Amino acid sequence: MKSEQIQSFVMRYLEAEQCDILEKHPAYVTVKLSPSADKELTYRPYYWNFVERTGAVPETMTCTFIFDPEGHKAAQSAAGAQAGAAGAQPGAASAGGTALSPPPGEGAPSPGTAGPGPQAPGAPQQDSILGRYFGFVPTQMTSRVPKDEVTFGSRRLGQIFDAVRSKGRFVHLFEQFKPEQQKSAPPPTIAYETWMQVNYKVELACDMKRSEIHSLGVHLVTGEIREHFQEWLQTKRLSPRLPAHVYMIPDKFTLPRAVIYLEQYLENRLKTYDHRWAEDAKLRLQDELERIHSYYEALIQGAEPEKKAEIEAQYTNRQLEIDWQFRPRIQISVINCGLFHLHAGNLPTN
Repeated sequence: MKSEQIQSFVMRYLEAEQCDILEKHPAYVTVKLSPSADKELTYRPYYWNFVERTGAVPETMTCTFIFDPEGHKAAQSAAGAQAGAAGAQPGAASAGGTALSPPPGEGAPSPGTAGPGPQAPGAPQQDSILGRYFGFVPTQMTSRVPKDEVTFGSRRLGQIFDAVRSKGRFVHLFEQFKPEQQKSAPPPTIAYETWMQVNYKVELACDMKRSEIHSLGVHLVTGEIREHFQEWLQTKRLSPRLPAHVYMIPDKFTLPRAVIYLEQYLENRLKTYDHRWAEDAKLRLQDELERIHSYYEALIQGAEPEKKAEIEAQYTNRQLEIDWQFRPRIQISVINCGLFHLHAGNLPTN
């Protein structure tokens, strides 16, 4: 994934979790996490257990996610230079190095009155209960903002992937369809039909690997199967809320039966592939097994009796490793799935 794609994905995740964006930069973003995002990303189970038990107001963490480390360093260097230039303004001190005092009556306390200003560095600290027992107690606390690089392969990006995968494994959405109607006519009743979508990940694996994503949708009334279903859904306006004046067409296929249809369709689709890659992988597997056989055969024959069992165990383990690495196989897994109630496309009925 490119940095732009990672940034777009993370921003969509933060917006979906309703996090507050405090600072946005092309190289990084600083956010105050929402309670749900804080539970998933910060690993503070004891704190959230305390909050849930006591009913206290939760205080979520503020984090900085860095998408471009070099750009972030350049931005921090530029900000530091600007802060240094602002602090070195002329007139802040006199030529002798002493601070200029304001004239009497303009903000300076008159003699004999105690001003509320800060204490001098050498002045004793005001008496307090914490000061009596612990000595010096800081009066100003600086909050720490953790910074994490969110690049491809980073721990934080993998954590966000896991959070999205756990929450988006199954969805149930309705199309927001608004038909045209006359002003004097009553609102029409719209017929909705149900589609079941499953996104499959197909891996053609041997000592090399190729991955494919198949997005399939099956109509639970007619049994029609449509490919590239995810791309078709992107043209629809979807919401988890059921629209008004809608009735559902009863399904004719159960969900287990629909899953069987999709699996059979995907299996028949994979049978049409060119599987010469599997035959080539079997030849490489046989060559590798013959190579390690010629190596261990001479080693076992010349080994001492007390070490022969250990060498034979190493030979068996090596055979298993080679077989797992080179044997061709097709692995199919489900990424996510969902039920979608879409406009049936027929004329509305009053």
